[in-house]
Parts: sequence; structure tokens; C-alpha cells
Amino acid sequence: MGYTAFYRKFRPTRFSEIVGQEHIKRTLKNQIISNRVGHAYLFNGVRGTGKTSTAKILARAVNCLNVQNGEPCNECEICKAAINGSLTDIIEMDAASNNSVEDIRSIREAVNFLPTKAKYRVYIIDEVHMLSTGAFNALLKTLEEPPEHVKFILATTEPQKLPATILSRCQRFEFKRISDEDIIKGLKVVCDESKIDISDDALNLIAVLAEGGMRDALSILERCNQDGENKIDIDKIKELVGIPKVTLIKELVDSIIDSNIEKSLEVIENILENGNDINNVLWEMIKYVKDILLYKSTGKIDVYNKEEAEDIKIISEKMSKEEMIDLICKLSEIENNIKLSTQKTIILQTGIIKLCNKSNINKGFSDGGNSNLEERVTKIENFLKAGNFTKRAKQNINYTVPDVKQEKEIKKIDGKLQDYWPKLVNDFKDQGKMFMYINLAGSVAKEINDMTLAIEFPKGINKVAKDFLERAENKKILKDKVHLASGKEMQIKYIDTYKKEENDINEFQNFVNKVDLPFNIIE
Repeated sequence: MGYTAFYRKFRPTRFSEIVGQEHIKRTLKNQIISNRVGHAYLFNGVRGTGKTSTAKILARAVNCLNVQNGEPCNECEICKAAINGSLTDIIEMDAASNNSVEDIRSIREAVNFLPTKAKYRVYIIDEVHMLSTGAFNALLKTLEEPPEHVKFILATTEPQKLPATILSRCQRFEFKRISDEDIIKGLKVVCDESKIDISDDALNLIAVLAEGGMRDALSILERCNQDGENKIDIDKIKELVGIPKVTLIKELVDSIIDSNIEKSLEVIENILENGNDINNVLWEMIKYVKDILLYKSTGKIDVYNKEEAEDIKIISEKMSKEEMIDLICKLSEIENNIKLSTQKTIILQTGIIKLCNKSNINKGFSDGGNSNLEERVTKIENFLKAGNFTKRAKQNINYTVPDVKQEKEIKKIDGKLQDYWPKLVNDFKDQGKMFMYINLAGSVAKEINDMTLAIEFPKGINKVAKDFLERAENKKILKDKVHLASGKEMQIKYIDTYKKEENDINEFQNFVNKVDLPFNIIE
């Protein structure tokens, strides 16, 4: 018998064996027990989270001759035929390669025939978003009113590409990213059965690299076990995946923050000499800065030893959250540029040099006692560029705080509050899209009209966050989410509804006193 990949060898055969997705497993089992199984299901979620495995189990469960507490027995004639692929009443179709109208018409013709052995004829259509417009139209009528002996299970990673008419006819289940803890539990089971000796640090790293997908985790584990030693540690994973050591990534990020171009290029050279992949270098840098940002926001540090955690604490004190987000965005831009270039090393080096040149823009305000006029003027220019003050002043040398009551209040947008918004924002966190979550946290959504949704920021929104949210790809993600939640195609507007208070003005007052320069400010 030939070699079987881990993700196929250890594919779940019961609902209880599926890693994570407790809410989905519980609902489906209850439907089977109560004999209330729907005629059409839509399973959506990121890759490797159990959509296809769940579809296969559900298809067996509805046809099983000896259902046990909502689970297929996997022992009866129907279950065994389904597992070995000989049961013709369970049809799996890949819509990526069978997406034409003719493919769907063949299904429409076949549904009229009764099953040969099983109770139901079940169609599992994977990557259903790849169907053509004509194919969707051909599927619609059958999906709406199928014969009693037919069930449809659709699976996709991109539900926003499905027509609303298809979505409305399916029971929808959203497969969430699997938590690191659940992935580690699943990997331990595989390692025990395969007699693989693996360290806890290695398990943690695989879980992080998998980014919520159990299939990816199994693929990484399998790759690291190919040498036949059946022993895996964290260094082996980093070597095989092409990830540079944390010490080198720390040195590189630190040198960028300190604007040390020479040191940055030296570290890059060392990393590349070790044979590390450039894309993995950038991935690790982005992840490292993200972990610093999460530590600064939550105080939590994962997958780092005591010494590495101490380094993160020190670096977190050198940068603000906004600067970290900006650095991540810049690193992402370099990553995108590298994908489109044949001169990857040059793009990386020039990108890092640019980061070093820009890293000190918002620094150096504390030392206001220097006598050098040019240096103090530079501080003023940098402070004004940062835009961290209220543009309000009186034309005299002795700056006084204006009456806050006279400030013009920003009028809030009239519109209907959208109840789905808090869950939508939290979904970004559950899906691992932390920067979308961080930038939208605390915002509220109001529907101005049938075509426009205003996102208000009561605590304000800075330029870095707004630029990030205004990016075409991020705005599309948000619009797709809103479409799925509201059923409407909406344009997105970002509205800053923060009212400047006296402490904002005092910030500028203190700065003026420190720099000790006579100047007038006009509005």
C-alpha cells in the first residue's frame, strides 16, 4: 500500500474527531437525532478548518443504518461503502474544475433518479464560489425545491462571491479558525499514534504557523518528520520551514527602530547567508512586530522564552501602537513588492533602508532645553507633521488655552444603528485579522441610506489607521462582510466623531513652553 499523507490518514470519521467547531458539531448532531436535517447546507471558512471532512461525515450520518447519538457508525454497509468511495449515492464535485452550466445541468438531470442503496443522494460541491454565473442560475431552481431524496452540501472559502439567492436557500455554518490550543491537542494525538517525539515549543510553533488550519498544521508536522528520526524540536521546524532565529529578527527590528541602516543591512546579510527564504523573513518580521503590538495592548506574550519576552518588553517601550501598525503596513508593502519582483534581495534591502530613514519622525520631543535653534525648529516641524494637537491658537507669544466651550462640536451622523456591527468587528479577531479588529474596535455603524454605511469613531481615528482601512483590499473585505451581514451592497464611509478636549490643547501648550520659541499660530 502506498504512502498516505497525514491530513488524509488522520481525516476525521466522526463529528467528535473534528478539531474545534463545537457549535457546528453540536447543531448537526442534534438535527440528525431529531430527524430535522435540511435540504441544503453552506459550509464556509478559511482553508483547513474541517469543512470537507464535516460534509463527508454529515453525508454518511444521514444515510447510516445504525446512527449512534447523531454519529455515523462507520460499520454498516452504507458507511463502509462511503468511506472506501464505492457508494455512488454520495457525489463529491470540485467546482474549481467543474464550474460550467453543463456540469450543473448533469446534476439537475441526475437528481430525478432515486438513490441506488442509500436513503438520500448527497451532493458535496467544494469551492462552490468558483461556479460561473450561468452555473449558479442553473443550480438555483434545484437548490430551492430539490426532491425529498436529495441533499446538497456546499463548501467555500469565499462566501461573498456567492449570489444572495443561493445564500438565502442554504443553512449556513461558518467554520472559524481553529485555536492554537485545539490544534496542539490534535497534533498530540497524531504524534502519539505515529510515535513522534515532539517538544512543547515545537507544537506551539506549528500551531502558530498553521494560522488556524489543522490541515496546514499536519502538513508542517509531516514535513518535519520526513528524516525518519521521529523526533522534532523547534530548531528543526525553523530550519526546514526557512524561518530565521528570533534573535536575528529581534536585531533587525531593533535596528530599524533605531534607524541603524548599517546594522540592518548586516543582519539581513547574515539571515540570507543562512539560507532563509526572503518571504519567510518578512513574515517573521511582521509576526514579531504584531506580537510586540499585542503585548503592548494586552500584556500577553506567547511562544517566547523568558529572554525573548524581555526583549519584546524593551522594544515595546520604544514605539507607540500607531508606529507599530505603520511599521507592519510598511513591511506588508515590501512583501507585496517582493512578490512582483525578480530582484527580491534588492527590494528587501532598499525597503529596509527606507524604513530606517523614516523611523524617527515622531520622536525627540522630550528634550526641549537645547539651545540650538535649528534643532528646536526641526522639533516643531516634526511635531506639526505628527498632527497630535488641536489646531487652535491665539496670535500672541504667551499662548493661552482657549475656551473649550467655544470649540465647534463635530456633528454626529444621523442614521440607524446596525446591531450586527459589534459581532462583525469581533469576527475579525476570531479570524486572526487583528489589525482590522484593532482599528475598528470601539466604532459604531450607522446606515445613512440603502447604499451608504457610516463607520463612526467616537474616540477618533488617526491617519495610519484610516490609511489602513482605506486600502482597496481592506475596504473590499469590510464591504463583503457588511454585505453578508445586512444583505445589501453598501458604500463605506469613515467618520471621526471625536471631540477635542482641553487635554489635547494642553499637550500643545506644554510643547510650546518646552521649545521656548516665540511664534504665532494661525488657524
